[in-house]
Amino acid sequence: MAVVSDIQARCAIWFGQPLATERAALAAVGWQVRSVDPLQPQAVGLRGRDQVVGVIDLRQIPALALTAVTEWTQRHDHLPLLAVLPSGVSSPPPSWQPLLDACQGHFSLPLEQQALLEQLAHHPQHTSTDADSPAQRLIGDSPALLATRASLFKFAPVDLPVLVTGETGTGKELAAHALHAMSARADHRFMAVNCGAIPANLVQSELFGHERGAFTGAAQRRLGLFESASGGTVFLDEVGDLPLDAQTSLLRVLQEGTIERVGSSQPLRVDVRVLAATHVDLEQAVAQGRFRRDLFYRLNVLRLAMPALRERSGDVLVLAEHFLRQFRARHPGRARGFSSCARQAMQRFDWPGNVRELLNRVQRAAIVADGELIEPSDLDLVATLPAAARALLQSAREQVERDLLVQALRENEFNVSACARHMQVSRVTVYRLCRKHQVELPAIR
Repeated sequence: MAVVSDIQARCAIWFGQPLATERAALAAVGWQVRSVDPLQPQAVGLRGRDQVVGVIDLRQIPALALTAVTEWTQRHDHLPLLAVLPSGVSSPPPSWQPLLDACQGHFSLPLEQQALLEQLAHHPQHTSTDADSPAQRLIGDSPALLATRASLFKFAPVDLPVLVTGETGTGKELAAHALHAMSARADHRFMAVNCGAIPANLVQSELFGHERGAFTGAAQRRLGLFESASGGTVFLDEVGDLPLDAQTSLLRVLQEGTIERVGSSQPLRVDVRVLAATHVDLEQAVAQGRFRRDLFYRLNVLRLAMPALRERSGDVLVLAEHFLRQFRARHPGRARGFSSCARQAMQRFDWPGNVRELLNRVQRAAIVADGELIEPSDLDLVATLPAAARALLQSAREQVERDLLVQALRENEFNVSACARHMQVSRVTVYRLCRKHQVELPAIR
């Protein structure tokens, strides 16, 4: 059964209908949006445990609803209010003034769209949504990342396992840290282990501990990861690499909340939340018999998919500048930005290593750059092109190579030795090129 923490929900009562981008941006900083028909504001119900802000969307409220909304705000004068004005409005009509006066009771001026989102994100009552929030450490503003951050706010308070999936370098461990820091277990330990890095004969001992004398070299009792993290969170990175016997023991933790140390048959209760990550397809591993089906179902209660960097349109440059600022704060150097060519090269690149690869390239470029602006060569991106363009370029190069070979053969009357001297290569190379490009000498003569 899911246990929901006492962390308060953050709710924006929106009189009108927010744009899809506005709703996504608010969800990414932990705000639920409850849309209210301005003509029926009396239908709004306020739960005592929620942290609530009212949003008066004057872009949509019809004149007939102004009085009803104004009366509602007067009855709930304890509620912080914000106003959204249509773009370009310099002098609001007099009929809006009562509502604007109510908003000014908490904020000096009515706010436009972007300022509204910033004000909600940094509202003084809601410190967990500021720039230092764990969710905000996932840098970027792309729709894919906003959806990921919104899922973090949904999953963190619920004490259930989370399976974090995604390619290498997408930030799975960073997301796990955020889930822990935003949960009711934040004051307890977060312990992470890479399951693929533990020798197979030591996995049980590392995770569940052992008794003295349990095996050769076990001179004393040792607490495992799960006992050490009691009350907190265990993060199992690359969980797909666990041996089958350790998978059985992990299933017992998830089903019964107990472990057994190696060398003991006495079950011990542990109170931990399990987060797991993998870059492999666990469904395929289950089908191949490498991963227990029942364990997969236990881990896959909530799934957080980390998007690849190539799917995060616009985030590459934001991340690159962030990494460069971080590096300059620790290691002052000449490089202070990126040239336009470097920006274009970064946006064209596929980033198979995702955010981790971008971080490494930016740090290296900051060291080797000779000027104030980092160039594509500093990032080792001189020859980078989109995959389709690279394939087209390779095809064109091979066609040119074949044409030059055939031309050299014809000019030397198909004498391989003379052709080799003409091309300044060995006879073996000429024969190799003929095989590569399927040039048959008798046929071409």
